[in-house]
Amino acid sequence: MASADMFPNVSFSDVNAAASQEAAGKAVFGLDPASGAPRLSLVRPGAEQAFQIDLSDAQIFKLGLMEWLCVSGETEAKAGVEEKLFSRAIKVVLRTEAESKAFSLAFQRWKQQTISGKAGESLENGSIVACKSKFDTKIEASSAQMYFHYYGQLLHQQNMLQDFVRTGTYYAAVMENRADFEGKVVVDVGAGSGILSLFAAQAGAKHVYAVEASEMVEHAQRLISGNPSFGQRITIIKGKVEEVELPEKADILISEPMGTLLVNERMLESYVIARDRFLAPDGKMFPTTGRIHMAPFSDEYLYVEMANKSLFWQQHNFFGVDLTPLHGSAFDGYFSQPVVDAFDPRLLISQSTHHTLDFTSMKEEDLYEIDIPLSFVSSVGTRVHGLACWFDVLFNGSTVQRWLTTAPGSPTTHWYQLRCVLAQPLYVMAGQEITGRLHLVAHSAQSYTIYLTMSAKMWGVGAEPDGILQTSTAKLELKEPYYRLSQPQAYMPQDQQQLPLSSLQAQMQDGLSPGITVEQERDSAAFTR
Repeated sequence: MASADMFPNVSFSDVNAAASQEAAGKAVFGLDPASGAPRLSLVRPGAEQAFQIDLSDAQIFKLGLMEWLCVSGETEAKAGVEEKLFSRAIKVVLRTEAESKAFSLAFQRWKQQTISGKAGESLENGSIVACKSKFDTKIEASSAQMYFHYYGQLLHQQNMLQDFVRTGTYYAAVMENRADFEGKVVVDVGAGSGILSLFAAQAGAKHVYAVEASEMVEHAQRLISGNPSFGQRITIIKGKVEEVELPEKADILISEPMGTLLVNERMLESYVIARDRFLAPDGKMFPTTGRIHMAPFSDEYLYVEMANKSLFWQQHNFFGVDLTPLHGSAFDGYFSQPVVDAFDPRLLISQSTHHTLDFTSMKEEDLYEIDIPLSFVSSVGTRVHGLACWFDVLFNGSTVQRWLTTAPGSPTTHWYQLRCVLAQPLYVMAGQEITGRLHLVAHSAQSYTIYLTMSAKMWGVGAEPDGILQTSTAKLELKEPYYRLSQPQAYMPQDQQQLPLSSLQAQMQDGLSPGITVEQERDSAAFTR
């Protein structure tokens, strides 16, 4: 059932029945799989049959704060008797006033999908075309399907929950700022398993609306129902934040919209849309701000590893076939993959810089294209192999401000760090300026194309102020990274990184690594913030 709104704890009764008895069950709005028409299904636990209300000719009447009467047309045919039209009335009782409002809004929203009778009917001057939401117009259907399928599986939710840096920081940020949650209405954007909704309820939220578009809602509902002391204040709404309706404004939004390099998967855009649609004036957002950090790095081992990947294509006699015509393309292909791993911060050769995204004030369109100027001063003479990136987010609570960081040298998260490796490294001296540009362009596969330019400026006596000595560029696809998720490589001091490439290749093939003395190990100049 596509884009359904589900109310898992309702009671209902057939007013037409001679002996009408209320039954507990769930109410689900969705599309009829056969006709495609919007319908309301009222289902008893364990029962095969359900009340099916065709919304094309149904009406709803309010009986009380939490009671509604759904009236629809029905037909009945008996042997030898002409088909007769009559009305069926179903009384539906919700458990809270907030759910009652949400039920009414869901009824009206699904009914609006019907135009001139049942959805999908042809009109005299054409046929009905369903309107696309903002999400659907900018995201490929195949990408969205894979995305929601991925997050609809418990094993992937477990991977995120077991990131104790991530989960623990969220828990601390909420519990340390109870004043921001007590008695407040909260919207959990992309609720997943519902863990953040439960945190908000633990902190005393008046009510939490957990919005989730994937099939994870079924698991989230069971988790929340299994924690009734908190779950009674949580309403799960299945659908995209771009499409669903809520019965009231939120005092605070909570979400975990961060992807690799902060922006991958483009969920930050949905977070900003949720702000514009649901957040009350002066409301809070957890997280509040995000920062992308960048610094140049030198890592000869990583560079050789990347370059060696294409050696396969240098074979002149592969079962009688010369593969070398494809070596250049293979080489470029491997260097188009950003590297995701945890690395030693001593590989950084400069202080980092950062680009700030203020979730409370930025526009959704600001995330379509992100342009970041780069300027660094090298601390050592070495080869620059590319740009290292990581991110952090701030929970700007009224009581405590707490950061969640993915910086190198900090406890590792499931995001790790990201490095853009240049196919043509730069050579720099200590004190030499490195400039450039990091340009991120969003695309419909829910990710970004990365355009990186790095230049070493002329250095020394007589150098022109704007003179450029060397420039290297890269085009990388954020959606297709190289996951190098092993233990961080042993740090190699800069003077030992200047070995010839052939020597390093020989060492790697022989399984050797350069030795590090106790004195060198103590020398840890880290540039992480």
